[in-house]
Amino acid sequence: MNEAGDWLIGLAGSTLIGGLAYAKRSLSASGWAAAIVVGTLLYALGSPVWFGALLAFFLSSTLLSRWKKKAKSTAEEGYEKSGRRDAGQVAANGLPAALLCVAQAVWPDPAWLAAFLGVMASVNADTWATEVGGLSRRPPRSILTGRVVAPGTSGGITLLGSGAAAAGSLFIGAASFLLLLLYPDPAWAGQPSGLSAVLCFAAALAGGLVGAFSDSLIGAKWQRMYRCAVCGRTVEKTSHCGRPAVFARGWRWMNNDAVNIISSLLGGVAGAVIYRLLL
Repeated sequence: MNEAGDWLIGLAGSTLIGGLAYAKRSLSASGWAAAIVVGTLLYALGSPVWFGALLAFFLSSTLLSRWKKKAKSTAEEGYEKSGRRDAGQVAANGLPAALLCVAQAVWPDPAWLAAFLGVMASVNADTWATEVGGLSRRPPRSILTGRVVAPGTSGGITLLGSGAAAAGSLFIGAASFLLLLLYPDPAWAGQPSGLSAVLCFAAALAGGLVGAFSDSLIGAKWQRMYRCAVCGRTVEKTSHCGRPAVFARGWRWMNNDAVNIISSLLGGVAGAVIYRLLL
């Protein structure tokens, strides 16, 4: 267990950053509370790379969500959740990472850090793909059938969004590597910087792409979706156009948060597998 000072610093830092996000309407009150829990755990039980990777995801995804927001409004109006992140969204993005950090503290193993990088790259890749892909001039195509679908359709992918997913993955890899250079993590202590760089980028890229495309695949096949009784559009929301929407397909428990948790866990597995293959 780390010193009490680490818990206090983690708590103070998470509270401050979450409070600023709340003031900027990027987090709801429940999202702020959940962010404090996740951030404190990552700082106190992990090292700067654990907390820093979370911060890199949060800052970049928040900025991208505000970028050209009006141009993405058509796609976003069908999403189950948009705008301010609530506790469910924070948990979906941060809970797997927090559990991996706890696992590293209880059962130390270098692969936990690689899995963590895969998880963070997964959620970042998915966010970048959604935010940047929503600006694509070409309509998305279903990951299952390849047919053109409406913007914002769950399981729809674009070339621009796929490229953004890769870039978002590598962003986490780069941020993590820089943090490791400044603040070496005990899990990877003694490794040459070149090897750490390869592991960071490989684990992040594998985890990010596996997570992002798993998110699209699960969303297209199993996520619960509704059909608007007015415009006929298939959406994630239970109401649309001011009217209750009709259940259309999927597993009723599989909402957007569940999709995010499952896909990020798959990204974590990919990161750990890459680590084992390279060492």
